[in-house]
Amino acid sequence: MKIELYYAPITCAMAPFITLTEAGADFEVHALNFRTSEHLSPEYRKINPKHKVPMLVVDGKRLTENVAIHQWISLTFPDARILPTDPWDQAQALSLLSWCSGGIHPYLSRINNPAKVCDVDGTADSVVAYAAEALNENFTLANEMLDGRDYLLGEFTAPDAHFFWCTRRFTQFKLDLSPFPNVVAHFERMQTRPSVQKLLAFEKETIEGFKRAA
Repeated sequence: MKIELYYAPITCAMAPFITLTEAGADFEVHALNFRTSEHLSPEYRKINPKHKVPMLVVDGKRLTENVAIHQWISLTFPDARILPTDPWDQAQALSLLSWCSGGIHPYLSRINNPAKVCDVDGTADSVVAYAAEALNENFTLANEMLDGRDYLLGEFTAPDAHFFWCTRRFTQFKLDLSPFPNVVAHFERMQTRPSVQKLLAFEKETIEGFKRAA
């Protein structure tokens, strides 16, 4: 079985990199340079009309969207317990993944590029302020979920990988994480996992490679 992950540094494609590594999968990474709009190239649009990452290609078959990708990894590598085996707990994990994708990620995107929400002059600060308020609300919920727990569902599962990315972006935007001590502890704990260390090393190497090629 040939597994390929289309990925870009800093993006949410970091999450399946982590879970594939946790699963012990042998996979090839195709790193796209978003700064040069490589994801908008005709070549990439041909294989992924959504022109986003992550995309997983397995023996030539393509799969997009983080929730679906994590579910495939879980089903293909069941011993890794990327998702819980109990039906209710698995549904809770999928709910958390959906929350990361649809409830947190969009607000991070608004801070990253407020003009995509509203390009009227003078509105950027309002877009960012509203997004930051929504993020604080979501991180308050996460902080409560992590009270007395090392991971979102007690043990490491795919939502932890995706929420790690959310937290990292939160900090990259210089937002204040200090009101959420349980989230801080989770973020630090995730960085001790070999899968995350491998990801961060790969990201650094990839970014440096892009700079050399510029």
